[in-house]
Amino acid sequence: MKPLGLAGSGDRLSVLCIGAHSDDIEIGAGATILGWIERGVCLNVHWAVLGAVGPRADEARASAQAFLGNAVSAVIDLATFKDGFFPHQGAEIKVWFEALKKRTSPDLILSHWRQDAHQDHREVSQLTWNTFRDHTILEYEIPKWDGDTGQPNVYLPTTRALMERKTKLLHDHFGSQRAKDWFDDDIFMGLARLRGMECRAPGGFAEAFHARKLTVQ
Repeated sequence: MKPLGLAGSGDRLSVLCIGAHSDDIEIGAGATILGWIERGVCLNVHWAVLGAVGPRADEARASAQAFLGNAVSAVIDLATFKDGFFPHQGAEIKVWFEALKKRTSPDLILSHWRQDAHQDHREVSQLTWNTFRDHTILEYEIPKWDGDTGQPNVYLPTTRALMERKTKLLHDHFGSQRAKDWFDDDIFMGLARLRGMECRAPGGFAEAFHARKLTVQ
């Protein structure tokens, strides 16, 4: 299958990364972001986390800074919506999204999958599409006990080294999550290895996304 490149060395790419919770972007697309930077893509990132409260805000900021340390530019945008209650805060979150739209107009948006089992993730996905109606959006996946991993249709190949770096950064920066049974290096590496097999990634690993629609030139 002929791969379609989003950006190569020296190309400029502006990306809006949206996560409901402090570690979502890193889990769903961390190796992809690290890979773009490593390959010399001139990456401009707006990193938006909706549920970053107290110590979780400190974790979110430190992790974003670590992942984006060599990006051309990075804006870290943290909000304080209550974890687990996003559908019941829909009006307030919609207002936040409308304000976000005025602050950035990216080439690409990374956000949650619309069929994610977590209600907060689904709300963010819906409002991403509702707000950014003329943008390319890729929806990332988050493994969890619900068993909601679907059949993605976009694969961004990565390498074992980048996946190991991603998992180390997750472990280093999210101490509040380490005791949870799903927050496990083997799970993150295993899912990426499975996705790498599905797309025959040269490096053996991939992060997978859902694209509802794409325009290819």
